[in-house]
Amino acid sequence: MRVRAGRALSRMIWGRSLLTAGLQCCRCRVSCHVNRHYGFLPDDVKSLKAVVNPDISKIRNIGIMAHIDAGKTTTTERMLYYSGYTRALGDVDDGDTVTDFMAQERERGITIQSAAVTFDWKTHRINLIDTPGHVDFTLEVERALRVLDGAVAVFDASAGVEAQTLTVWRQAQKHLVPCVCFLNKMDKPAANLSFSIESIRHKLKANPVVLQIPVGSGKNFSGVVDLLTGRKLTWTLRSTRDDGQVFESKPLDQSDEPELLHEVAEARAALIEQVADLDDEFAELLLTDFGDNFDAVSSVKLQAAVRRVTLARKGVPVLCGSSLRNKGVQPLLDAVIAYLPAPNERHHDLVRWYQDDLCALAFKVLHDKQRGPLVFLRIYSGTLKPQTAVHNINRNSVERVSRLLVPFADQHVEIPSMTAGNIALTVGLKQTVTGDTIVSSKASAAAAARRAQEDGVAGEMRAKRATVILSGVEVPEPVFFCTIEPPTMAKQADLENALNCLQREDPSLKVRVDPDSGQTILCGMGELHIEIIHDRIRREYGIETYLGPLQVAYRESILHNASTTDTLDRAVGERRHVATVELAVTPLDISATGGACEVAFAETLGAHLSPEMKQAVENGVHSSYHHGPLLGYPLLGIATLIQSVHMEPGTSSAMVSACVSRCMLKALRLAGGRVLEPVMSLEVTVGEERLGSVLGDLAQRRGTVRDIQSRHDNKVLLATVPLAEMMGYSTILRTLTSGNATFSLELDTYEAMNQQDQNMLLKRVAGLL
Repeated sequence: MRVRAGRALSRMIWGRSLLTAGLQCCRCRVSCHVNRHYGFLPDDVKSLKAVVNPDISKIRNIGIMAHIDAGKTTTTERMLYYSGYTRALGDVDDGDTVTDFMAQERERGITIQSAAVTFDWKTHRINLIDTPGHVDFTLEVERALRVLDGAVAVFDASAGVEAQTLTVWRQAQKHLVPCVCFLNKMDKPAANLSFSIESIRHKLKANPVVLQIPVGSGKNFSGVVDLLTGRKLTWTLRSTRDDGQVFESKPLDQSDEPELLHEVAEARAALIEQVADLDDEFAELLLTDFGDNFDAVSSVKLQAAVRRVTLARKGVPVLCGSSLRNKGVQPLLDAVIAYLPAPNERHHDLVRWYQDDLCALAFKVLHDKQRGPLVFLRIYSGTLKPQTAVHNINRNSVERVSRLLVPFADQHVEIPSMTAGNIALTVGLKQTVTGDTIVSSKASAAAAARRAQEDGVAGEMRAKRATVILSGVEVPEPVFFCTIEPPTMAKQADLENALNCLQREDPSLKVRVDPDSGQTILCGMGELHIEIIHDRIRREYGIETYLGPLQVAYRESILHNASTTDTLDRAVGERRHVATVELAVTPLDISATGGACEVAFAETLGAHLSPEMKQAVENGVHSSYHHGPLLGYPLLGIATLIQSVHMEPGTSSAMVSACVSRCMLKALRLAGGRVLEPVMSLEVTVGEERLGSVLGDLAQRRGTVRDIQSRHDNKVLLATVPLAEMMGYSTILRTLTSGNATFSLELDTYEAMNQQDQNMLLKRVAGLL
């Protein structure tokens, strides 16, 4: 009865809000927990346009990124609460947060998939994506940052920059995303502002622009001083149930502690000097108007300069607080609005080329049992409406958007339209996958291509379709694989359907069928990744599958240069196909090339072959790269030079490809094979008294120690270790350190195995061990 009453109350609130906003036509799905309801649309909203499509300058598309357990989801939860989106504070430990809505996320207390939520803060619309911190789900961060305009990097103030912080920061830099830093957990005894700032400066190679300094430390942390305005913001929490909604803001005066006043004066002078070094306009203002007294510069002028520095990615504003203790989150929301860019401040050529026509990027797919595939779109130009046909350039297909929704984690609101700069959730796009470009029609894409050609920006490629396609997401190669089997053959079709849906949701999950055994192979980014997929198949699709033992995704390369010639002579009916190919293979430095395999044509040959035959030759080479000569693992770090191709008139391109594949196999055997194994970058944080045990265990795992650093009372061990030696490491480490250690793993590179280990692997694969 209590649950029903809660749901009835929620529906009443929804009905009143929707009527007030003029959204009587909208339908929505509400699932409500006891004592918790959601207020998506405030009562004072009078205009449909204000709710659905705010002015583009008032939109902020941001992501929350960090190392695991730095407090991303807790910070997101506070943002939603203070903005009025939720009526109660959720907690990761209690399993009732908005963005961690999957059963596995609530059980484990970690974020597994990115979740989008939309809310308003001080007349601005914020589209926020909470991203995972675990390395196994790094693709979720990648595809979120691909479509976002800004990001909030959350740090544990006692740990500073950690292993996964480096990874997500590199991803943000790759997509040129301006960032704001939030030093969380300032209430911890080991929290240290100076230490965190130095780690940002040295490890991330960034310019931290400190905008706040903490008031108090450890358990006595009570607030912050805003260096721009000189105001002291304090949260006086009288009980553990105090939500931090109300805080005191007052200017610093002589009644405050002399040490704090001195620290603030020094920090503000350093801030003004640093911003002047990074922004010429502000430096000129100081010299012309405030030459005698830099302290007299107004907070408005200083804030505008910090914004320019942030948008130019010359510096990163740094704020501090404690999300769990409900301190410092409101100023962080203000900083998101003040310093991170609006969509129209991010310069995308395609926006200019498409003008008012629709151009959007699909960056995430979810499967809903009732609605089918739900596709997240970032709209770059034009307007999207339901019940309209759209063109998918990548698939060359036309699909119809049946419904259009605003994303609210696992709850959504249907809307009549969505304009540029927003993130939308669509129903009805059954063929669209992550990375596809959606436009209004073929004609609009052709018109955009003409404008791109006239613009002259795209160079030689300007007349081609690729110029008007948004770049997708780079999917990392999986490093673990195992077999997966249904409980009975009758469930095989259901399992294949589940795997197809999960692959569409998660491009980093690969599924293939072994040609020899006929077994289905599941390939993922780590032990946790495959474990989560296995659990989702059981929970969401009701199939009790069996997993084989985890295997490492080895690769192969060659030892020496080799060249060879091969001829294929076959008669098909009355037609004779004859092709002769000469080629050479060369090993590449994997550390320099990233392991890529290359194909090139001799200078005279490239002009001689037709485009169709060149494509046939490349197909033959690339097919050989999938199966190495030793154990059939994919090849890495090989350059192939096609020296000559001769064929009789009438020889098909398929026969040319087959001849190239045979010639490649001969060359690879002549070059000699070697097995490459994935080597991981390992970071272990452990107390000094347990360091010896961890080092001894690491030596048995063929690990190499790179560095041992001090972090307060702990030691941080940096090492590289083969992935094959890290199976079940979390359990071993917990035993060695009595649970008082944390670690993170990230793929570093592929390295050649020594001969002894390679021989052992060959024997194991052959069944001799």
